[in-house]
Amino acid sequence: MVVSSRAHIVLLAGVLLLAGCSASQRESHPSVTFGSGTSATPGMPGMSAMPSMPGAPSGTASPSGPPAPANGDAVSIDNFAFVPAKLAVAAGSTVTWINHDEEPHTVAASDGSFHSPGMDAQASYSHTFSVPGTFDYVCSIHPFMRGTVVVTP
Repeated sequence: MVVSSRAHIVLLAGVLLLAGCSASQRESHPSVTFGSGTSATPGMPGMSAMPSMPGAPSGTASPSGPPAPANGDAVSIDNFAFVPAKLAVAAGSTVTWINHDEEPHTVAASDGSFHSPGMDAQASYSHTFSVPGTFDYVCSIHPFMRGTVVVTP
C-alpha cells in the first residue's frame, strides 16, 4: 500500500497534536491553599500571627509609646540582638553582657565611654555605670545591634 505525502503530513500532524495534549496533561502546576481557619496568616495551624525575633520591631505600634526599660543588671546577646534592648539600673551598678551567639560581638558606647573587646560564644563583658544618664551602645561588628542603658541617680 502506498500512502501519499499528504496523508503522511496529516498523520504526522495528528501524532504531534496528541503528543502535545498528553504532555500538557503531565505537567503539574503547583498551587497554594491556605486553611479555612479564621487567620489570614500563613503558617502552622492554630497560629494567629508569625513570631518575631527578639529586638525586632513588631508590626503594630504600641499606643503607650516605647517600652519601659527592663530592670536588672544583665544583658543577653541572643540571635544578633541585645536582650533586653533597654535596661534601667541605679548609678554604681555593674551591667554584664553575655554572648549566647556563636558569632563574636562587642559592646561599644556611642559616646565612647566604654568598649568591650570581641566576645566569642559564652564570653562576657562588664561595665560599672557610676553617673546617671542614658547610654546608647552598639555591637561594633554588627552595628544594626543596638541597646540602651538608662542609669538613674
